[in-house]
Amino acid sequence: MNSPVVGVVKSHAEIAGYAKAARAKSGDDIILVPVDFSDHSAAALQFAAKLAESLGAALIVLHVIHDPGEMPGYYSRLVEQTQLERIDDAAEQAFSEFLARELDVSPGSLSLRQADAFMVLGLPVTRILEVAEELAPLMVVMGSHGRTGLDNLIIGSKAAQVVQLCPFPVTIVKSPQPADE
Repeated sequence: MNSPVVGVVKSHAEIAGYAKAARAKSGDDIILVPVDFSDHSAAALQFAAKLAESLGAALIVLHVIHDPGEMPGYYSRLVEQTQLERIDDAAEQAFSEFLARELDVSPGSLSLRQADAFMVLGLPVTRILEVAEELAPLMVVMGSHGRTGLDNLIIGSKAAQVVQLCPFPVTIVKSPQPADE
């Protein structure tokens, strides 16, 4: 990737800066790809990269660091700032490694090499929707674990929530399953 993974983006102005730079590259079209480093996220990123190249759109890759300090309840009192800084560092390293792996999978992908990537803190669905509002993307592409039935009711699906609440088109991608499953 040309753009290094930056630390946590904390302001709307910083996100707007990414949007402006991406629009300058693409002539106004942005594809937003929220990732959680899963195989499904990898499949979504690869799909989005191909789509971005076909459409001449810029690619922005987002990771949401689920900040335990923002959860209601007693955990917020127990989380120290130094622990959050370590979480940020670990997330940045994992994000960089994820992006490098995906670039290794598709070394000729211009959209992956030119993608912008950043992280935000917070609750994943809420922050994905906020970033989408700020970027006003052509679409959001994200992976899904594909839980159904009782698992989906108990655990919930971030992808399903984004589909329901996002004012922009959302494409859900699942990673291909091995033939023996």
